[in-house]
Amino acid sequence: MSKGAEGGSIANGWDAATAAGMSEPEKLLYRSNLLGSDKRVTNYGGGNTSAKVMQPDPLTGEDVEVLWVKGSGGDIGSMAMDGFATLYMEKLRALKDKYRGVAYEDEMVGYLPHCTFDLNPRASSIDTPLHAYVPKKHVDHVHPDAVIAIAAAENSEELTRRIYGDEIGWLPWKRPGYELGLWLETFCRENPEAKGVVLESHGLFTWADDAEECYALTLKIINRAIEWFGEETKDVAAFGGEAHQALPPEERRRVAARLMPAIRGMISGESHKVGHFDDCDAVLQFAGARDMARLAALGTSCPDHFLRTKIRPLVVEFDPSSPDLDATLERLRGMVEEYRAEYAAYYERCKHDDSPVMRDPNAVVYLVPGVGMITFAKDKATARISGEFYVNAINVMRNADAVSTYTGLPEQEAFDIEYWLLEEAKLQRMPKPKSLAGRVAIVTGGAGGIGAATALRYLSQGACVMLADIDAEALASTRGAMAGAYGADVVRTVEMDVTSEDAVAAAYAEIAVEFGGVDIVVSNAGIASSAKVEDTTLELWNRNMSILSTGYFLVSRDAFKLLKAQGIGGSMIFVASKNGLAASPGAAAYCTAKASEIHLARCLALEGAPEGIRVNVVNPDAVLSGSKIWSGEWLEQRASTYGTDKEGLQQMYRERSLLKRDVLPEDIAAACYFFASDESAKSTGNIVNVDAGNVQSFTR
Repeated sequence: MSKGAEGGSIANGWDAATAAGMSEPEKLLYRSNLLGSDKRVTNYGGGNTSAKVMQPDPLTGEDVEVLWVKGSGGDIGSMAMDGFATLYMEKLRALKDKYRGVAYEDEMVGYLPHCTFDLNPRASSIDTPLHAYVPKKHVDHVHPDAVIAIAAAENSEELTRRIYGDEIGWLPWKRPGYELGLWLETFCRENPEAKGVVLESHGLFTWADDAEECYALTLKIINRAIEWFGEETKDVAAFGGEAHQALPPEERRRVAARLMPAIRGMISGESHKVGHFDDCDAVLQFAGARDMARLAALGTSCPDHFLRTKIRPLVVEFDPSSPDLDATLERLRGMVEEYRAEYAAYYERCKHDDSPVMRDPNAVVYLVPGVGMITFAKDKATARISGEFYVNAINVMRNADAVSTYTGLPEQEAFDIEYWLLEEAKLQRMPKPKSLAGRVAIVTGGAGGIGAATALRYLSQGACVMLADIDAEALASTRGAMAGAYGADVVRTVEMDVTSEDAVAAAYAEIAVEFGGVDIVVSNAGIASSAKVEDTTLELWNRNMSILSTGYFLVSRDAFKLLKAQGIGGSMIFVASKNGLAASPGAAAYCTAKASEIHLARCLALEGAPEGIRVNVVNPDAVLSGSKIWSGEWLEQRASTYGTDKEGLQQMYRERSLLKRDVLPEDIAAACYFFASDESAKSTGNIVNVDAGNVQSFTR
């Protein structure tokens, strides 16, 4: 289901035959995955589900009641059995004797590990008491846009009663925690016929004593809200009506490709950010609406929303009816600085004596009228998910403001969740970022042996990678393998002929929109030819020069434009050849073109240094494994030149090296990683030979 639209009713996906042989915990997982599979039910990582199950105690063998509940940090749509925390219900009930009141509710989280059943290592979430104290076996807590629109309306309680009657109750805003768990318990006891409750500015709870019944109930309650809003809003202009028409799709991407690198450069001072662009219908409708500025300033309502998106977005001043992109870019820094100042003021107004230090004051969400939404975060997945959460918020604002008045959380409440000490503790437990986290790389010849090995090395260290190659079939295959290993978010491909100015420019525009910019440029596209000079045709000479010299120039020229637009430096790596330093018989065109690459790198190192752009060279030799240029005619030609056959060529190259070792694509990738990483931050204009030792290519 598209994140950009409410759509119709949510279909019941429960299959009785599939669930028939399942245990209660397995049914809980089945129910959870079904609910999480539709983003209209809950957003990524949002909500939680639970079941109270009788199980034998590992020590006594006696049956005890165990709470199975989604653990901290999980996602109900993709979790497996190990995503659930398990706790003794008897011990959870005993925690009430430890509770000292709302001023001390955070300390209750520290008691949850003492309730663990069967030494389960999965940490319990802050919402555990909300499930434990509802006196039903099965509980769903989800964040459906349609129900949050009720919860975020000014007359939320009245709307809940109008839509659901006594079937679903209502509770005022309360930050998730132990106290809210007790509120839910009290509500259930006082309203025994109720099947759930709407939490103001938060979400929906539903419950039942059967897993399938609970699932069906949750869908029924959400669908009723979807249908009610569909009827009530069908004649209402969304967000006050249209103020700006959306630009055509190609123009939207062109504008985003200019804005995103500029924003990225301005906000990546402390750590590099990765971008995401979304121009779905819901985003375009909101970004171009009359009431957009008013609603955006109110901030999001659901805690899950603003923890991902910050309290409010930055609205970029841009008029799509008379676009002046250059003028917008000139004003952009002022907009970013104003947002930072407002965020710092918000922090100062709301902070407590024990609040964590102010975090990154830059916006996460950028709304551009007529163009779409840009989001930036520490990695691509987070940037994408942040955008999805803001689309959730847009859907909420659309419905809430159409039937009532949309209300965001009060500023202090929002701050107290954003800077909650428990949230800070969770952030502090996050693993240390990998060495290339937040970095974006483009690798030409990315579907070949060296290119693919380099891309894999970068991906393993947290980078996003754009694979550029002229071979569409190889690109698709390589991308599929890499996405399978590292996730689809971090790998993109572009068909690119390095000898075409238009193709190179288009590739950089694509990487700007897909990831926000670039930090690492690996020029690796290549061919190889072998011919005595008297047999070297002009066409063969020009082909070598076009791909290996002109191609490297074109890739570098547009890289410099993008890197300078960002203003945060970068690293360029030329994969040249031992033959750029050492002459080889029967390969004059190839050797000359490779020498040209090396000297171009030296020139660019001089030009790039004042901008923090480093340019270095890696010289491979005889990398036969996985290399496309070592297949077919070139392999035959080189074997003939050295008077051997195909099988003997690899051995000959190995034996002629000083170290008597084969050189593999992964060896070249290691050198390319060194020059891309901060380990070489003080190196530019350098050459590293990865050739197992060749005296002719010693640099002097």
